Amino acid sequence: MNDALYIGATGMQAQQLNVAAIANNLANVNTSGFKKNRVSFEDVFYRSITPATSVDRADTAKPAIGLGTLVSSNAKSFVAGELKQTDGPLDVAIRGSGFFEVAMPDGTSAYTRVGSLRITTDGMLGTTSGYALKQQIEIPQDAQQIVIDGTGKVSAKLANENSLVSLGQIELSTVPNPEGLTPLGDNLYALSSDAGQAWVANPGEEGMGTLAQGYIEASNVNMAEEMVNLVLAQRAYELNAKVIQASDEMLSISNNLRR
Repeated sequence: MNDALYIGATGMQAQQLNVAAIANNLANVNTSGFKKNRVSFEDVFYRSITPATSVDRADTAKPAIGLGTLVSSNAKSFVAGELKQTDGPLDVAIRGSGFFEVAMPDGTSAYTRVGSLRITTDGMLGTTSGYALKQQIEIPQDAQQIVIDGTGKVSAKLANENSLVSLGQIELSTVPNPEGLTPLGDNLYALSSDAGQAWVANPGEEGMGTLAQGYIEASNVNMAEEMVNLVLAQRAYELNAKVIQASDEMLSISNNLRR
């Protein structure tokens, strides 16, 4: 009887974490480049039960009872989001696979799908959070027009020049298992052993996507899908609560047998 109490408790805890992930997805439905979380479950250990027979035969298969459920993963889904036109010269969306690689203050690299680029205080092309791209592309102060083509070439029209001047090359990075990346917040991800070794290539080469200037990638959260998942998680939570309630009532009946 006590097993049912603990089993129901594990189910309630798992669904509580599931609802938290869904809530985070819904909260970021309008966050550019956000990738939704997908919660997966697994059953816990099984305990063998000795059959109620007078003869204990070695070849008799003993029944087993599961001991509940656990959250096995809360991985990101890197399905591409919809591209939205902004006409901003520094808004660049990745059409396909790949990440922008940025240089962190501690010297490590982080990866992001958000292409809302800005010019940092050091004059480098970087993210809105002030992290420069790994390629260290410097934008002159007299740049009047910045052009980023589909292959990542960055050019600008300078004050005393009649034609575009090349400033650098944006490269994209990718990993064998993007779902293994470690979220850092601010739409940044770090490498992990589960993600694998990253490799770098120009946009449009070696399976990398191309760039689209004047666009940003929207969140890949589907509002209708998340609402359905929320209802299912709520109902599963209620069912596990019912299991605990039924077990409590059965224990109460057992305790009152002598009355």
